[in-house]
Amino acid sequence: MILRATLRDVTDFAQRTIDLARRNVAEGGRPFATVIVKDGEVLAESANKVAQTHDPTAHAEILAIREACTRLGTEHLVGTTIYVLAHPCPMCLGSLYYCSPDQVVFLTTRDAYEPYYVDDRKYFELATFYDEFAKDWRDRRLPIREETRPEIQEAAVDVYRTWQQRNGGRRQATVVPD
Repeated sequence: MILRATLRDVTDFAQRTIDLARRNVAEGGRPFATVIVKDGEVLAESANKVAQTHDPTAHAEILAIREACTRLGTEHLVGTTIYVLAHPCPMCLGSLYYCSPDQVVFLTTRDAYEPYYVDDRKYFELATFYDEFAKDWRDRRLPIREETRPEIQEAAVDVYRTWQQRNGGRRQATVVPD
């Protein structure tokens, strides 16, 4: 069910995002939230649930995107505006690119909240992630290697050939609607 927004203007969607994050903190969660709006209605919303679920992918953006896409029956969120409490992390930023919203509005920057919260990881810090990501994969801190056995490489590529054959010879997985 799509929640009808009784909110008067866009500022109210931003406040709703803040309230959702604040409630999550009060309940022991992390200070992040997302609200997805389509045609003036709240389509989906979520707070970050990493602490509650022990799932490192349970970020507010990811959970709200999943809910919105399920409700719409598509992987595209064209026609939506997505409100996020803070500038998205790399995983969420990638997901936002994938779902193609009309606009993403973040309410605060990492620089503004950094004195109060930091979530650095073993192989990167948020402040340096984009530098790390820009490196050739061989030079990144994350231990990663390419499989070099030719028969395995060929079998892996064959999965994509099979996909292409099953999809009428197309290479493109999806077309973003206008």
